[in-house]
Amino acid sequence: MSKTTKGVQNSSATHGISTKEKMAYACGDFGGVLTFSLISSFLTMFYTDCMHIPLAQITILMLVARIWDAINDPLWGGFIDSRKPTKAGRFRPYVIGASIPLAIAAVLMFTKIPGLSPQQYLIYAYVTYILYGMMYTGVNIPYGSLASVITDDPQERSSLSVWRSVGAGFGNIPSMIILPMIVYSTAADGKTKILESSKLTVAIIVIAILSVIIYFIHFKGTTERVQLPPSQKREGKMHIFRTVGDLFKNPPFIFLCITSMLLIAFQMYTQTTYNYLFKNFYEKPSLFAFVTVCTYVPMALFLPIIGKLVRKYGKKEICAFGLAFAAVINFVMYALSFVGLSQNPYIFMALLFFSGAGQTFLTLEVWALVMDVIDYHELKTGRREEGTSYALYSFTRKLGQTLAGVGVPILLGVIGYNVNAAAQTAEVTARLYTMATLVPAIVLVVMFVCLGFGYSLSKKKLEVMYAELEAKRAEEMSE
Repeated sequence: MSKTTKGVQNSSATHGISTKEKMAYACGDFGGVLTFSLISSFLTMFYTDCMHIPLAQITILMLVARIWDAINDPLWGGFIDSRKPTKAGRFRPYVIGASIPLAIAAVLMFTKIPGLSPQQYLIYAYVTYILYGMMYTGVNIPYGSLASVITDDPQERSSLSVWRSVGAGFGNIPSMIILPMIVYSTAADGKTKILESSKLTVAIIVIAILSVIIYFIHFKGTTERVQLPPSQKREGKMHIFRTVGDLFKNPPFIFLCITSMLLIAFQMYTQTTYNYLFKNFYEKPSLFAFVTVCTYVPMALFLPIIGKLVRKYGKKEICAFGLAFAAVINFVMYALSFVGLSQNPYIFMALLFFSGAGQTFLTLEVWALVMDVIDYHELKTGRREEGTSYALYSFTRKLGQTLAGVGVPILLGVIGYNVNAAAQTAEVTARLYTMATLVPAIVLVVMFVCLGFGYSLSKKKLEVMYAELEAKRAEEMSE
């Protein structure tokens, strides 16, 4: 089997990927989540506790950034779709090209320049946060589109989704396990924990350098196999409005976007809120490191059997069941406050394990679901437009990020959290527990309804869809 250009395969084989390549593909999300997870774990606290930016101004910042994303993301996706493939492929060059600016932006976002005024700190936060978002878009849209051209086999795509989730899991380790143990110092009272901005910045410099190395491994180890049919030759023109209009007529795409938006909102909301919870309610911020363990151990347990479950029951089916189970567990966590057990962090973390088990199915399979809806778009329109499709999907995930980024400071303000106080009152910490348990439970219920009843690509429908799509592609290639 020959390769005409590095990273691009000119052959009739459109599947048959090795475990080594799956691991290289996973490195793409490993590198991205290394810095992206810092936002959910530390950014709001960095703004409130280190820069002392008021909660209301943080909320406006998050909203302004998303308004820009609404313009930037579709434009970038449309630009990629309109370009002719390079020697390195359609998507891989953009991933590696934006990785270094992304790393620099991450460091700047968490760097506190001494001596600035409150207004100058706010301006600095706007510039660095929006810059990071643009660079992340530059990497993530081509990376997300890449899976659909690595293989066209549904089972291999499901496997790539699992491996991507594994890569994301490793990417979360520094921000959720290592950093909570090294970036805090103890106040003069010998009890209160304080976030040290200088320690955080140094740690993120190391993380940023590591992310670039991992992106390079991803670039070197992946191959684009699925080629465009002759009828879809790129003309250098963008058709953003046409594509977006067609996607809004695609119900599976719409409901998956809503579900995924809520998934990222849930993940980032809980990561941020749990950080506040363990620092203020349990007064043991180092235990926050074990939240990741409780959440991701179920993922490791299900990895060996997730493929069998998908083949037997279907992706949509197992994901919806898992969301319903996780919702029940989160309501139980909320109910602990009524029976006097909420003060025990170890009971809380034990329930987190079961909540994580329920979420695992969607976390592992969500990227395979994305590839399904993009293929459904191709079947209905006759066009492969991965870049624009993934850009719109990615934008809805950023809306989820915004829901968390805006929701957390708003709710912190509602419960009376004082950004200038080293310690919070007992009344505030009690409300913080409710904020960390009841809201996630409600979000999980909405996700279950959207995926279980709105998303229509069941196991049986997918079998029919892929048979029709395979026949259609074969006919186009023979023309």
